[in-house]
Amino acid sequence: MGTLPSGGTVRPITRWGEPVMHRPCRPVESFDDELARLVADMTATMEAADGVGLAANQIGVDLRVFVFRCADADGEVHEGVVCNPTLELPTGDDRRLDESEEGCLSLPGAYAPCPRPDVARVRGFDLHGKPIEIEGTGMLARCLQHETDHLNGTVFADRIAKRVRRQLFADAEAVADKYGPTWPAD
Repeated sequence: MGTLPSGGTVRPITRWGEPVMHRPCRPVESFDDELARLVADMTATMEAADGVGLAANQIGVDLRVFVFRCADADGEVHEGVVCNPTLELPTGDDRRLDESEEGCLSLPGAYAPCPRPDVARVRGFDLHGKPIEIEGTGMLARCLQHETDHLNGTVFADRIAKRVRRQLFADAEAVADKYGPTWPAD
């Protein structure tokens, strides 16, 4: 998986409703200095926002890459960069749902239950274009699914019931004054 780069610039987080958040992102084709700078900025932004993952479109960049730093079901912290992820989820008797609450840095301050499989595997490429595979449980499984969803143009509200979604948006509106338009860069 590798370690996350440092030295990036904190950028404002793009909110739900912006077009880049609701359409599939372009694949990473160049594993170059520009990608490295983007990933460093994504890491700095995720850290400033106290997040566990961040997709490129969450800072307005239409590119299939995400960063993460979060614990698995055993409490072991994993971190890394995944470019061009493909997600694999268990099926049949192997599929067990975790109905924990989920939040999103692009809708800050609001959380809602979002059932997801308790195990997930992502295959893709690291920052240097080398193939990687990450399997996660617990929060890491949820993070891998959440960030891959972002790159496919899906926000977690798309996966929950309308009634729960309405409450999620009401909760976000109630704390919106804590998260200005340039948060967390301000």
